Amino acid sequence: MKSGDHIRVSRGLYTHHGIATHHGIASAADRVIHYTGELARKANAAVAETSLEDFAAGGVVEVVRYARSSSVDEVFRRARSRLGETQYDLIWSNREHFARWCKTGVHQSEHVRNTSSTVGGTVGAGAATAGNLSAVSALGAVAGLSGPGVMSGLATVGGVVGGGAVAGLGVLAAAPAVVSTVAMRRVLADDSTLPQAERDARQAGRAATVVGGAAGTAGSIAAVATLGVPGLSAVGITTGLASIGSMVGGGMVAGAALTIAAPAAAAAAVGYVIYRLFK
Repeated sequence: MKSGDHIRVSRGLYTHHGIATHHGIASAADRVIHYTGELARKANAAVAETSLEDFAAGGVVEVVRYARSSSVDEVFRRARSRLGETQYDLIWSNREHFARWCKTGVHQSEHVRNTSSTVGGTVGAGAATAGNLSAVSALGAVAGLSGPGVMSGLATVGGVVGGGAVAGLGVLAAAPAVVSTVAMRRVLADDSTLPQAERDARQAGRAATVVGGAAGTAGSIAAVATLGVPGLSAVGITTGLASIGSMVGGGMVAGAALTIAAPAAAAAAVGYVIYRLFK
């Protein structure tokens, strides 16, 4: 740890951030400029310079690495210009916003961005799944979500791309997968201030997200073909969906929902796992 470093310490449910001041070796004399106060006590939050011991509160202090950042003098100037500030806001002006701004001049919190992207992706994928089930129910020659209704709805959707019910399953699974992919690409967005190894890991994760969505779609259709009456005939699809739905205590509608939603989950999971492996 050096003077001017952006440092952080885990507090369990959240991470605390600050700017290290004074000296190159951790000691009782080291100080940190940061937003004081606990997460649930916003009214007490203020930018202050405290001891490293108070900042760490028993946790392990880590240095946040950057490929490029402002000079130490500029970092100190920014940090000290806000001493006494009491404008803390969890979403718009939190501890990470403060430390990253001091270090780079960019007012950004990766934690907020990642949380909002993850929640948005989850909600969006869920909404897309529900909307697609409604489309299946309404677009077919047979209305509703009975066996004939599901099959006719899938065939109608598949007909849009020149296919049948199997193509319909693929088309319907694509929308949640796209939502999930967009969310993960935001979580793993490139940042030129980060070390190259981190940027490479994020790039690999973004690429893997796309692969995960495609593989999840193919895997969902394969599961339908194998878990019921073998094959992708009308009987094969209906029994396959019913078999998948029975895994969660439902029927064919539940199976259709899982089949449509699975690629979205696969896109997020594969992208994150590859990112962590590269990291």
